[in-house]
Amino acid sequence: MGSRWASSSVILCGLALAMFSLAPAAAQQRLHIVTTTTDLASLAQAVAGDTAVVESIIPPAVDPEAFEPRPSDLGKLKGAAIVVRVGLGFDHWLDKLLYLHGDASINRRGPGYVDASVGIPLLEIKGGSIEVGSQDGHAHGLANPHYWLDPAHAEIITAAIAEAVIRVAPALSDKVVANRNRFLERLRVRLTEWQRRLAPYRAAPLLAYHNTWPYFARRFRLDIIDVIEVKEGVAPSPARLAQLAAKIRERRVRAILHETYEPEEASQLLARRTGIAVLKLATSVGSAPEAADYLALFDHNVGLVARALATPSN
Repeated sequence: MGSRWASSSVILCGLALAMFSLAPAAAQQRLHIVTTTTDLASLAQAVAGDTAVVESIIPPAVDPEAFEPRPSDLGKLKGAAIVVRVGLGFDHWLDKLLYLHGDASINRRGPGYVDASVGIPLLEIKGGSIEVGSQDGHAHGLANPHYWLDPAHAEIITAAIAEAVIRVAPALSDKVVANRNRFLERLRVRLTEWQRRLAPYRAAPLLAYHNTWPYFARRFRLDIIDVIEVKEGVAPSPARLAQLAAKIRERRVRAILHETYEPEEASQLLARRTGIAVLKLATSVGSAPEAADYLALFDHNVGLVARALATPSN
């Protein structure tokens, strides 16, 4: 009897050790995907599902256009199979990190490198190659980079991410395609609802603090007539604010679209002078508590805009 128990104990211990040794191996089989923004991280996770660990470099609650990477951000690239960036100069600093990291597979033209702007119908295109990062650090140097704020563009972005996953891990093809199809079905249902909610306010005149919202406005047929911050990081002058107040009254502007991380003084001053609302929209996943993932980002923003426009103006 004792020998049987001893034998069983040895077998159980052996199984436990085998399972313990297999667990790290299974974990290592998950792809490591690094994105520059939380929006791209949310989309990458939707595509990769449980086949990957995804992390972003830019924190959600900061101004992404003023972001400068820390030395610890270089460490996030260790073991990365795929890197996904916004491009268009928005995350120009990534080029230096990729150079220092030295892995050609996730650098430009490598199998694990994804510039999510490729194939997007861009707005405010300027001269110069859109592949080469802006050298002055200005995020609007090549075209307006806020294309993820048109939810329909997620179809293009997720296609690029899925293609990269399949390139580096062909065995995951069926799972990745199925994940993406499920996400796109959810996206199409929600997009129909978002468009329905904002349809009554087509061409509604709005003001924006920063030039963040042209893709959002194009998708939902809103009219952003001007921006408060003419030069990035420079507060508007009293004369500029007086001109904007006059334009608000003349055009019957309904609200100001304001980012969660931008200074509020100018927007709030205009709101007090004219009686319109300041809407603090989420520019990225996680920049507001309600924007926990990519679809929730638009649930939150569309809801805020629709409720403001439904309120009778003064």
